[in-house]
Amino acid sequence: MTVQALGYIGIGASSLDDWSDFATSQLGLQPVDTTASCRTFRMDDRRQRLIVDKEGSGAERYFGWEVADAAALDTLAAKLEAARVVVRQEPSALADQRFVRDLISFRDPDGNRLEAFHGPLLADEPFQPARAISGFRAGALGMGHAVLMVADFDIALAFYQDLLGFRISDFIRNPVKAAFLHVNPRHHSVALFQHPRPGMHHFMMELYSLDDVGQGYDRALGVDNRVAVTLGRHPNDYMTSFYMRTPSNFLIEYGWGAREIDVPAHQPEEMNTIASFWGHDGLMRSVAGDHAPPGHMPPPPPEGRRAPVQVVEGNYRKLSGVCPWWDATIVPQFENPKNNTHLKAAC
Repeated sequence: MTVQALGYIGIGASSLDDWSDFATSQLGLQPVDTTASCRTFRMDDRRQRLIVDKEGSGAERYFGWEVADAAALDTLAAKLEAARVVVRQEPSALADQRFVRDLISFRDPDGNRLEAFHGPLLADEPFQPARAISGFRAGALGMGHAVLMVADFDIALAFYQDLLGFRISDFIRNPVKAAFLHVNPRHHSVALFQHPRPGMHHFMMELYSLDDVGQGYDRALGVDNRVAVTLGRHPNDYMTSFYMRTPSNFLIEYGWGAREIDVPAHQPEEMNTIASFWGHDGLMRSVAGDHAPPGHMPPPPPEGRRAPVQVVEGNYRKLSGVCPWWDATIVPQFENPKNNTHLKAAC
């Protein structure tokens, strides 16, 4: 693969103070640098992951995609230029601001600014969350995933697949065209949805503890209009999560327990619904608006559909069986190797 992980995200924002309060007291990110025009935050051993820039427009986003080394960066630049994508070799001053060794920038078909880099700088001190959380599941998996609304789905998909090296985890054709794409064992690092209003719908952060998500949910419920989508569980990556409104015009998904992809062996799967196992009330409205046509709403998953939880070694305690009926039922229902993905710590 060309791209290895989502290394960082930058956003333009008019109010740095609002973002600083949200990023620390709600999300639990560690503040790093504070200037008159910029705030940066950590979530793991990287020097920075989230950059909030007052000098950027409120709709501006940039996504930093990590590659293996200088040779991989040169190869990617040449591949993009051969496809007539305008590539800019960024100066060392910008690389220093991003805390990477070298980077290039370019635009995807919808105009999103993408940056590709190698050589991320690690922090000298362990990550210290701004509130009492166990930490974020990031590291080599990257900082999470971004969901992008795109004007022409087929063109966008070809760009991310053919030029950047993403692979499809799963996809759906009706009632909406969408694809979930991976570059490492994280189920998806980007998802593309056909939509008349292009832009980023949400960014996902995954935590190590379900309790951290629940306590974050309590905090969000205490702030008027912060919760955009209720707690629920997705049918494809099995994430248990909720969605928050940010100080900018996109959402953040705050979740736990996503499955991994076996990258060499995985085959794309077609979904017949994107409706969650349960919960996530408000998700379809956040995508389509409050007056979506009836055909836009996805059918519910089959009644009784469920999946095993995805856990990291040391983050669970196995219970003894107490019911002969359950002991006889669990084998066919939950011990399908396709569904029982074992998660490993990412950092």
